[in-house]
Amino acid sequence: MRMGVPSLRARRATAAAFCSMAVITAAGCARFDDTASSPFTPEPTFGSGAEVQPKEPAPSSVAPQPSVPDDPCFDRDPNVVATCLDSTGGLVMLPDGTSALVTERRTGRILLVTPGQAPTEFASVPVDSGTDGGLLDIALSPTFGEDRLVYAYITTATDNRVVRVAPGDVPKDVLTGIPRGPEGNAGALTFASPGELMVLTGDAGNPAAAADPGSLAGKLLRVTSLSTAPAPPRPAVALSGLGRAGGVCTDVDGGVWVTDRTATEDRLQRLRPDGSVGAAPVWTWPDKPGVAGCAVAAGAVAIALADGRAVSVLTTDRETGSVSSAPALLAQNLYGRLGDVTISGEGQIWASTVNKSGGEPGPTDDRVVKIPLPSGGGGFD
Repeated sequence: MRMGVPSLRARRATAAAFCSMAVITAAGCARFDDTASSPFTPEPTFGSGAEVQPKEPAPSSVAPQPSVPDDPCFDRDPNVVATCLDSTGGLVMLPDGTSALVTERRTGRILLVTPGQAPTEFASVPVDSGTDGGLLDIALSPTFGEDRLVYAYITTATDNRVVRVAPGDVPKDVLTGIPRGPEGNAGALTFASPGELMVLTGDAGNPAAAADPGSLAGKLLRVTSLSTAPAPPRPAVALSGLGRAGGVCTDVDGGVWVTDRTATEDRLQRLRPDGSVGAAPVWTWPDKPGVAGCAVAAGAVAIALADGRAVSVLTTDRETGSVSSAPALLAQNLYGRLGDVTISGEGQIWASTVNKSGGEPGPTDDRVVKIPLPSGGGGFD
């Protein structure tokens, strides 16, 4: 999950909670995509395949609904955290575990969202969103509690780049020269360690550039110099040959997970703690549901699906990183297109919608929402 680098205690607590969620999800009330399934030994047991929906009280116990406030952005759904956002980019939980920062891709605003409160502007970054670019993702500084710094992946008139943002200050360049194209400009950020920023870049609509070692497009880059001085060192390439960037997230053991979209399939890959990667992806989706942002802990990976309109949860083997059961879909078709996910301090998935980017936005879109769990699942702990 893109939260900078949390304490070991916090990471273990979130891992345990998220792992519990994965077990609950695989056991029932989830829906599976048979086109992406493969046999396992022993074969896992799944539930009825019912779609996850919010629980409604019995008709006899329905209380009178209060009148809707005179506010077009009011949403009755108790799982909705924020409404009436422009099309979103990145979503990251703050260290308090109860509020998050979400970006508006086209406006360049970074907004603080908290349940029960109106969004407030944390910072703003000049961007060029003429194609599918803009303010695409953010990652918290590892020392965010002290310095309030945020790293952002943005599109300018000439390139895609990474900048460092401090509220009330001009953004400072960290990495420039990432190719910009007519499409495929999405990118993502996460800290693998306090001094190591992982930068996922899209192929900018040019698959050949992703395979070109001289291009920064279609790569997972390892940035170890966060200096904003002129001409910082060229980043190391950790993974190449990537398509349209989805998301990047780290696990408690130091592995880095990457999602991307290619012409033939969507993929999930894992960079091992030693920097190696398997010969084949961890998982593929031939039906191409539009993999996007991810959040991960020991035992499970959650992935936002744009075209699949759901959160996909895969249970994984902590030792090998392999997937141990077919993906389960949470909240399918409940909130529309989803662009990113993060995990709250209570171990609950939060997601941001991207219905204003190629979807069918409702009256309160775009939104940040808490994803309902299967009936009887409770929380993640």
